[in-house]
Amino acid sequence: MNNKVKYIAAAISFLNFGIFTTTASAIGFEAGDTQVTIKGYGKLDLIYDLDAKLGNAASNSAVRLDGETGADGHFDAHAFQTRIGLQTDTPTEAGNLKTYIEGDFWGNGGGTLRLRHAYGEWNGVLAGQTTTNFTSFLGFTPTVDFTGQVGQPNISRHAQLRYTYQGLSVAIEDPSGLGGVTYSGVADVEAKSSLPDLTLRYERAGERFSYATSVLVRQLEAYNAVSDDEDSELGYGASLAAKLRLTPTISVQGSVVYGEGVGGYLYLGPAAPAYVDPRTGQVDAITAVGGTLGMTVNAGQGSYNLAYGLGQADWDDAYDAGAVGADRDDKYQSFYLNYIWSPVKNVDYGVEVSHHTREVVDGRDGAATRLQMMAKYSF
Repeated sequence: MNNKVKYIAAAISFLNFGIFTTTASAIGFEAGDTQVTIKGYGKLDLIYDLDAKLGNAASNSAVRLDGETGADGHFDAHAFQTRIGLQTDTPTEAGNLKTYIEGDFWGNGGGTLRLRHAYGEWNGVLAGQTTTNFTSFLGFTPTVDFTGQVGQPNISRHAQLRYTYQGLSVAIEDPSGLGGVTYSGVADVEAKSSLPDLTLRYERAGERFSYATSVLVRQLEAYNAVSDDEDSELGYGASLAAKLRLTPTISVQGSVVYGEGVGGYLYLGPAAPAYVDPRTGQVDAITAVGGTLGMTVNAGQGSYNLAYGLGQADWDDAYDAGAVGADRDDKYQSFYLNYIWSPVKNVDYGVEVSHHTREVVDGRDGAATRLQMMAKYSF
């Protein structure tokens, strides 16, 4: 038995000692009429990459292609996911005003304080930075790895103005944080944004079955300094996420995403929203698709989780036009198996084995395996 098989077998045999995240208590007090809540956690991640070093959170782009040489076997430990948040709730004559500010230490790839959420909400109007309205967590399966499955609707956070009424929400969002136009091979071309992205989502929760669907419309633009001209293309996307409780202890969940110009709204996917054709100077949207599927089985004080994710982009036209090379990533896949355990309230432990693949435009591919453990203490 080679070393890789031994490591994987050892990790799977250890899955009886994992981690299940519970609702954490928090520190609360009153300041005048305002209820203030402070919450967060400290988390340690222990990581061993059997193949290429995949980063603080598993990144498919770091997977070596078959035939490429490099060192195998990398151990890392960090606490960058550690998080703290401040929440307020203030009554007014026309409804409660709520605010939330949260940060972690994932900035600059790890080690620097980073703003995650910063928003206020009153009578259904949300303004600030928080998770994009395009996404829903219904299709998400818990992972020990910070980022989790590729291919779901993006769970990143950026500035937006949102209105929610019952299960329906509409938002205008900052387009700059989710990938711009790719202009490889085109001199003096600059991606630009003159309009916000528009997202619409409807979510309905049921006792056994819950679902969410969303749509995205955006304008993709580029400026050519040589011709002093601009070109634009309409981008769009759609997603569906759902969760079904088969029994009181077993659930299945998943999501699908499709779009032309969806870009970064496909979580961890390999696609930019669009490219500039070097022959015509026109902006062309890139088609991308993603999907996730997972199962959670609650067992005692924890749960077993099995998850799969796929993110794929169609770079063929861009490659034929000479806008990108044959080594451009066009397909990512991820597999996760973990056990998550909470021996007492606010104390979580976990162990996980994950497998990640990468494929490029000319068909070459590669794979890498990661073992990971965590300890998480919440307040």
